[in-house]
Amino acid sequence: MTKEEAFEAGQRLKEKASKGGDDHSRMEPEDFRKSLNPKSSVKHVVAVLSGKGGVGKSLVCALLASQLRRMGYEVGVMDADITGPSIPKAFGVKGSVALSQDNLMIPPVSGTGIKLMSSNLLLDQEDAPVIVRGPVIAGMVTQFWTDTDWGHLDYMLIDMPPGTGDVPLTVFQSLPVDCAIVVTSPQELASMVVKKAVNMAEKMNIDLLGVIENMSYYVCPDCGKTHSVFGETHIAEITEMYGLKLLSRIPIDPEISSLIDSGRAYDIDPSCIEVAAKELTGFCDLRVSG
Repeated sequence: MTKEEAFEAGQRLKEKASKGGDDHSRMEPEDFRKSLNPKSSVKHVVAVLSGKGGVGKSLVCALLASQLRRMGYEVGVMDADITGPSIPKAFGVKGSVALSQDNLMIPPVSGTGIKLMSSNLLLDQEDAPVIVRGPVIAGMVTQFWTDTDWGHLDYMLIDMPPGTGDVPLTVFQSLPVDCAIVVTSPQELASMVVKKAVNMAEKMNIDLLGVIENMSYYVCPDCGKTHSVFGETHIAEITEMYGLKLLSRIPIDPEISSLIDSGRAYDIDPSCIEVAAKELTGFCDLRVSG
């Protein structure tokens, strides 16, 4: 893909985003959407994805969910990374999922009111491996959508597994995804990651809201100097190339790691995610009004 082709692909995504409209009419040629159960209603579904692992999708998902909750929205997080789940730990949620009288899974709720569903909440031990094949994994993700009593949610964030395999395909085909956010890092691989996301989003008729760069820089606590630990970032060039928005640059901060490890994602300084959350709510409001 040349720079011109990449920019045109990004522009097509932006044009679709600006038009708003009914997202249920965008799946072509066949709609595989799964219906929610009668006890659940979800206004907006947002996928958080990347083309490779280890870039911080779960962190971004937790930060966005926390900020949306601060803004007064009802929020849920679906941990679609079935074999590498980390969302429950980020919010300090343990235990198993209960079943309702209707045989629906009842999602555990974090201390700040965020509903969670994850394969880790179905295990007797949180460090037990989930050893299953691709079709089973995709089926579990679909069940998280159809067989969970989500109640009313304004936003559901989906923490996607890395890559463009079974689960992303299932999510984009089966759920009414409003938009996707790409998470990347400063390494040279970032260009490839964004390219994969743009290509998949375009093929699946999914609007791409923008890009968040994690581990972007480190600020020395002693001298205040900023260091590029993973080399100089090229994220501005990459987003310009594809006609996308740079939603946030999240620094390397030991405090962030410590709070995530201790299940206190909500206590992380929201300044690094506030703009991204406003862009997201603005985009979704536009879709509703359009």
